[in-house]
Amino acid sequence: MSTYNAIRYNNPYTNAGSLILLSTQTASASTSISFTSGIDSTYKEYLFIFNNLHPATDGTPLLFNLSTDNGSNYNVTKTTTYFYAQHSESGTGASLAYDTGSDVAQSTGYARIAESTGADNDQVSSGYLHLFEPSSSTYVKHFISCFNCYQSGDYSLASYSAGYGNTVSPINSIDFKFSSGNIDDGTIQMFGVVS
Repeated sequence: MSTYNAIRYNNPYTNAGSLILLSTQTASASTSISFTSGIDSTYKEYLFIFNNLHPATDGTPLLFNLSTDNGSNYNVTKTTTYFYAQHSESGTGASLAYDTGSDVAQSTGYARIAESTGADNDQVSSGYLHLFEPSSSTYVKHFISCFNCYQSGDYSLASYSAGYGNTVSPINSIDFKFSSGNIDDGTIQMFGVVS
């Protein structure tokens, strides 16, 4: 395992002393990327860093779900909120919007964390998802995420999502996928956050 100095992770939501690299997964025409080990009571926070995820299908958002049974089922009940800012390559279409259609309310389905990434050769999404105290047997499981994608309509689109898994059962697995088609390329790293 590698240790990363906290200066690499200048996130206002944590006072991390360091990040411990637990796992790296690289997509290659992958249906999804799952982390089914390493999420336990060792750390109170986990950070997932997404580097250049490229979809096989044009205009597909990135989704995630959680599991309490080591990945046998990804169906944790979630409530989330979602908003984005965008600006086009042509210099038009700048906007900031709360996207009610991307929220979920007490849903066991997959939740959106990044917008509709394009499938052109140079179009990707990058960002992070921060999961708080997944092993708690007392509290719900909060998360926040931030992504920027090269959107299918040639926009730079920054998306922000937050919410909670509404369960007091420990979370021990997490799954990421595009809403349609494979993840052609890109990496996801999982870090334990040392407070």
